[in-house]
Parts: sequence; structure tokens; C-alpha cells
Amino acid sequence: MIVSIEGTLEEKTVGRAVVSVTGIGYEVFTTDDTLASVDQNQKIKLYIHEQIKEDVHDLYGFLFFEEKELFEKLLSVKNVGPRVALSVLNIGSAEKVKGAIVGGDAVLLQSAKGVGRRAAEQIIVELRDRLGLSSSDAAEAVAQRSGGNLSDEAVEALMSLGYSSHDASAALAGIDKEIPVEARIKQALKKG
Repeated sequence: MIVSIEGTLEEKTVGRAVVSVTGIGYEVFTTDDTLASVDQNQKIKLYIHEQIKEDVHDLYGFLFFEEKELFEKLLSVKNVGPRVALSVLNIGSAEKVKGAIVGGDAVLLQSAKGVGRRAAEQIIVELRDRLGLSSSDAAEAVAQRSGGNLSDEAVEALMSLGYSSHDASAALAGIDKEIPVEARIKQALKKG
């Protein structure tokens, strides 16, 4: 498995680079920020995520290991493939993307090419806890951002994902209020 590549940037086009390593050119898909920060014929080291399927062998490269980790966490989300994950990383720095996920900023995530409302919601629900905040901290942050109260954290979280108060309450109707907030949100999203 390829973990990193260090060589000379031979060519770059939108979304891809060719890195020459001892005479072999590796095509690597990467973010716009990575491409903008390196000039042609410059030495470069990229952390690699290797995607192997029956008809595809693609390499995705990142200047920083933190970006690679976030890319791989995005890939763990249902229906998020490598092109969509790379598109999400094109929103901005890894910290900005993490902030959008933890803060429930579905609108910012939807600005990524190929990410609709449902995909943005799915990313937020599945990754929020894995990026540093507990569900209660995340719900509190969402409530503070939206100016609401914490009477029902699940309603507040759904509202931060773009649901109206009425739609959020309707989506949660019939779901046991005693189960954890994250589980309630996931069930509500599956209903919708």
C-alpha cells in the first residue's frame, strides 16, 4: 500500500497532479489548495490514500496528514465517495471543514460540488461526534448558534440542518425521546 509519495511536481491541472518519483509519474487527485501551494518542477511530499477497486486504482494526495485523516473520515459516511470527499475538502482548510461539521453548518457543506442537503446532513450526523465534540456539546453549540434553547436537542439539531421547527418536530414524532439524541436524529433523517 502506498502511504506517501515524495518527488517532483511534473504537471498539474484542475484537481490532479503528476508527481515524478525516480522516473515514474504518479497521477494523484488532490485539493485546489494543495495545487495552488506548489509550483511545477518543485519537490513535493503528499500523504496518500489509495483507492483500489476492480476497474480503478486511484491515488488521493494531501500535503498534511490531518487532511488525509479527514478525507478518510468523510469516506466512511454512507454515499460519500472519494470525489465528493475531495470536493468537501475544497471548501477550505481541514479546520474550516471540521468546524462546519461540528457546528452543523449544512449550508457551507452544500457549497461543495456534488453535496446536496441530504448528503450534508448525513456528513454532520455521522461525523460530528467523531471530530471532537460530544453530542451534548454539539447540540448546545447548535442551539447557541441558532438562538434556541435546549428543550429538545434533537429538534434544535434538525433545525440547524435546515429543517423548519414544524418539520423537525414532525420528523421526530413517534421516535422514543429516551434514546440518545444522535440516535433520534439518525432515525428522523431516515424517515425523511
